Amino acid sequence: MIIIGEKINGAIPSSAGAIEARDAAFIRDLAVRQTEAGADYLDVCAGGDPEKELDALCWLVDTVQAAVDTPLCIDSPNPEILREVMPRVKRPGIINSVSGEGRKCEILYPLIKGTDWQVVGLTCDDGGIPYDAESKVRIADMLIEKAAGCGIAPGRIYIDPLVMALSAVNDSLLVFADAVRQIKAKYPEVKTTSGLSNISFGMPYRKAINLNFLTLAMQAGMDSAIIDPTNRDTYTTILAAEALLGRDKYCRKYTTAYRKGRIGPVKQ
Repeated sequence: MIIIGEKINGAIPSSAGAIEARDAAFIRDLAVRQTEAGADYLDVCAGGDPEKELDALCWLVDTVQAAVDTPLCIDSPNPEILREVMPRVKRPGIINSVSGEGRKCEILYPLIKGTDWQVVGLTCDDGGIPYDAESKVRIADMLIEKAAGCGIAPGRIYIDPLVMALSAVNDSLLVFADAVRQIKAKYPEVKTTSGLSNISFGMPYRKAINLNFLTLAMQAGMDSAIIDPTNRDTYTTILAAEALLGRDKYCRKYTTAYRKGRIGPVKQ
């Protein structure tokens, strides 16, 4: 399971405050703690005022890179901002994201052609986010085909089928899982990912929904998730699911994490 740490994001109130105040110590601490907890990538998203986003994202990238060597997932809905920020990044990571909206593919794909950069592809277009699996797969087809036209191999692509809020769409998980299965069947090398907490928006006790979604999505073939790796329950769920799904030989990762105190009850 590829873990993308979610905590450095202007949509989170505590991070938003730190970004506004340029509190480098707070951001460095988030970067270090997520890295130590096992994040493979760190999502870095400024959010907030669009007119200030470029400056804020540049500051975040510089601050995080000064603290850790973990590759970054640079995150913005504006492809022009991603274009500006990319040269500041010391090592190739993940671009988050392209989609069928506007000219995002046309702007971003040529920038990562011939590089080791990877990219998240969202299954939405100018018509919005589709509700059915077939439409999600159709958009994924388009994103993967356009990438191939720029020489971007399927293994560098993370497709996010954009799970809907369960409170609004009762079969949200079922549609997401169906889309993941279809995408993985057509493109075995393509990775799939998700913003884990989107499914529980508007629900009470969101943790229960999130953790069960994580397990079921992994069973469907989800390779990655944007999560908080410092959350013991989330990390435990990932390791337990990998063991149960036969992806952890002799349960070594699970057992090692328990022995090191990274999962299980907090020792007093």
